[in-house]
Amino acid sequence: MKKHSAASTYKNERPSVVTIGTFDGVHQGHNAILKRLVATAKNDYLDSVVLTFFPHPRMVLQQNTEIKLLNTIDERTNLLEETGIDHLVIHPFTQEFSRLTALEYVRDILVKNLKAKKIIIGYDHRFGRNRNADIEDLKEYGKKFNFEVEEISAKEIDDVAISSTKIRKALDAGDIETANSFLGYNFMISGEVVKGKALGRTINYPTANLKPAEKYKLIPKNGVYIVEAQIAERKVFGITSIGTNPTVGGIDRTIETHFLDFNEDLYGNNLTIEFLKNIRDEENFESIEILRQAIIKDESFAKEFLRNRE
Repeated sequence: MKKHSAASTYKNERPSVVTIGTFDGVHQGHNAILKRLVATAKNDYLDSVVLTFFPHPRMVLQQNTEIKLLNTIDERTNLLEETGIDHLVIHPFTQEFSRLTALEYVRDILVKNLKAKKIIIGYDHRFGRNRNADIEDLKEYGKKFNFEVEEISAKEIDDVAISSTKIRKALDAGDIETANSFLGYNFMISGEVVKGKALGRTINYPTANLKPAEKYKLIPKNGVYIVEAQIAERKVFGITSIGTNPTVGGIDRTIETHFLDFNEDLYGNNLTIEFLKNIRDEENFESIEILRQAIIKDESFAKEFLRNRE
């Protein structure tokens, strides 16, 4: 897969089949559409192109929004690469771009830049200034600029929307297993390991304090989870606590992981943790000792879960 930082940097003279969207999560619903894109490209001797946008349009048009995304742009890129597409175009979404008319968008972006001969798009797709054009307008432009429009059915589009909604609801409820089943992979958070208060070391449970790479990344419900990570080409399992550490009067939300059978210094390292299962919700214990006993139970539960999983 070739990655392009804007439609204008796409320098490929081969005709293409294009699909357009945010593709947040790159989940099972999206994959059905992406498989059709790749198959169409092979059957019609075209290059497959995904056109997506960053920042998310709502981040630009609604600047006070607290939108949270399932993927960072790097995660989205990696997941899309796994689908077998030929090209990924991540076009900057700006105020200026949002003011393009429907004609300018189709003529300059889709036809001139991306060499579109076929566009696979949903029935509810809207584009152009104030989103005033729809798929019927796109079909009319297709006649003018000599490209075909293939409509994704309402059911497939609804499946995408339903999947995205269910994934977000599941993560907000701490239901990792449901979220992972809709994603088709383990939900992940990436970031840098930074210094925390080192409370874990005082009770013999040292933790890696992860600072997420992007503020817009959705974080699951506060609680304790079983996770896995790749550290120095080794798969390591752990227990991740998301929350404010109320037992010790914490205020800031943190993501702290105690790795099982691993105790190396990870400060300054970039790390990705994948979530496997929720153990329990965050609790405010009466003492540090009761907290320590709870962590012992969490560790025992995690080890039993991992044995059964194998």
